Amino acid sequence: MFPDRNHEPRTTIHASRQARGFSIITAIFLIVVLALLGAFIVSVTGLQLSSQALDIQGVRAYQAARAGMEWGAYQVLDPNNAQNPINCGPPPAMPACPGAMPGGLAGSLSPFTVNVTCTSTAATEGNREIRVYEIVATACNQAPCPNAAPSAGYIERRLTATLSKCRDGTAVPPRCACG
Repeated sequence: MFPDRNHEPRTTIHASRQARGFSIITAIFLIVVLALLGAFIVSVTGLQLSSQALDIQGVRAYQAARAGMEWGAYQVLDPNNAQNPINCGPPPAMPACPGAMPGGLAGSLSPFTVNVTCTSTAATEGNREIRVYEIVATACNQAPCPNAAPSAGYIERRLTATLSKCRDGTAVPPRCACG
């Protein structure tokens, strides 16, 4: 029982046609998988870039709010020492809460609007007049700030500081401040 030589080539041709069909299916499967993987990578990269841009805007909003906070503190804490005259005569009034922050911010903070609000509470302890200020600085990239109905990409940061100022009209000159 020798194999039929005429039958053997037909089996080989038939097997080779089946293998060729299998490799086309494998190639198509690999192309689809690689295309899906590429689309996933592009999607993740886009999300990371937009997330990074929002992070940068958040830091800028924080810095804008901090600038507003420092402006308010500068107005309240009497940097020119006007509350402490040399002769401690009739004491001038304690600083009032500042009004709206004048002008806008410059540079990379220029797209942000800063709203500074202040409330003050007065108290007296003996000869000392004490005033406590609460300053709230809110910065956002879509006016008015804070925005009740923001659109997409809205960034807001709010900082609060409590400061106190003390003055003693009976203190020894040249300073009328509390010791």
